[in-house]
Amino acid sequence: MPNTIENSAKEIISKHHSIFFAMRCNLSAIQKLNYHYEFSIIKGKEKVKVQVYFGKKGVKTIVQGNQNSSLYKMAYNKISDDLFPLVDEELNEPDEYIGTDESGKGDYFGPLVAAGVLVSGKAIQHLKQLGVKDSKELSDFQIKKISQEIKKCEGIQFNVISISPRKYNDLHSRTGNVNRILGWAHAKVIENLLEKNSVDQAISDKFGDEKFIYSSLQEHGKNITLHQITKAERYTAVAAASILARDRFNSWFKHENAKLGIELPKGASESTEVAAKSLISKIGKHSLKDFVKLHFKNTQRLNINI
Repeated sequence: MPNTIENSAKEIISKHHSIFFAMRCNLSAIQKLNYHYEFSIIKGKEKVKVQVYFGKKGVKTIVQGNQNSSLYKMAYNKISDDLFPLVDEELNEPDEYIGTDESGKGDYFGPLVAAGVLVSGKAIQHLKQLGVKDSKELSDFQIKKISQEIKKCEGIQFNVISISPRKYNDLHSRTGNVNRILGWAHAKVIENLLEKNSVDQAISDKFGDEKFIYSSLQEHGKNITLHQITKAERYTAVAAASILARDRFNSWFKHENAKLGIELPKGASESTEVAAKSLISKIGKHSLKDFVKLHFKNTQRLNINI
C-alpha cells in the first residue's frame, strides 16, 4: 500500500484534531489502528469517534457515535464543513457517489419531487459537458433538454419519485413536519438506487437535521456515509438530480394546466391564491387538496373551511 495514502490520512486526522482542540473540546490522543487513525471527542457521558481510514480506494473520514446526540451533530457538521468548504474552487468530487435534490417544497401548487443520481467514472465530466448545473440557474427549456440528455448518459443511474399534493397533505397531517417528508423522499431515492448498486457515499443539500434522512434509510442505506452540506448543487450529481426533479415538477404543471384550462402559477405569491379561487369555482373546495399543499398560509388567506 502506498505510504502517501497513509500519510494523507495522518495529515487529515491531525487537522481534525487541531480544529476540535482549538474549540476547547475534550479529546483523546490520536491512535493508529488497523487501516485507520482515530481520536475521541468526549463531553460528559457522551463520546464520538473521528476515524480516517486509508486503503486501496483512498482516504475516508467517518464520525462514529449516537447520531441523535448533540455532540455527534456538532462533530459531524464541523467535519462536513471542513471536507466540503464553501469556496469557489475546483471541487474534488468523490469518484462514485449519489447526489440527491428536491423540487416543489416552496411551491403552493404541485407535488414534492425528489431525485437521486448515481455517478461513477467519467460520467461526472460528461455531465458537466452537457451543461449540468443548479436547476435554479436554468430556464425550463434548458431543464427539459438537459434532463433528456442526463437520462441517456453512460455511467449514471437515476431515480425520481413524485409525492402528489394529496399524498403530501396526508403525510403532513400525520407528521406535521415538512423536513420529515423531505427526509423520507431523499432516503427513498437513495434506497432505490442502492437496490442494484453499491456506493458508500451520498451528498444532499442541507435542509435540516441529518436525522431526517438517516432515520428513513432502510436496509441498503444504513451503511452509507451521508454528507448534508450547504450549496450541495455545486456537486455534479446533486445538480443533475436538481434538474431531473425540476423537470418532473414542471411536467406536472404542464399536464394539469392543459387538463384544467387554468394556468397554475409556481411559487407561493398572491397569484397562487387568485388561481386557487378560480380552481375552487371550477372543481369545488374539497378537491383543492389534490392540487395544493394545504398547510401553506395561502390556504388560510382563502378563508375557506376544508
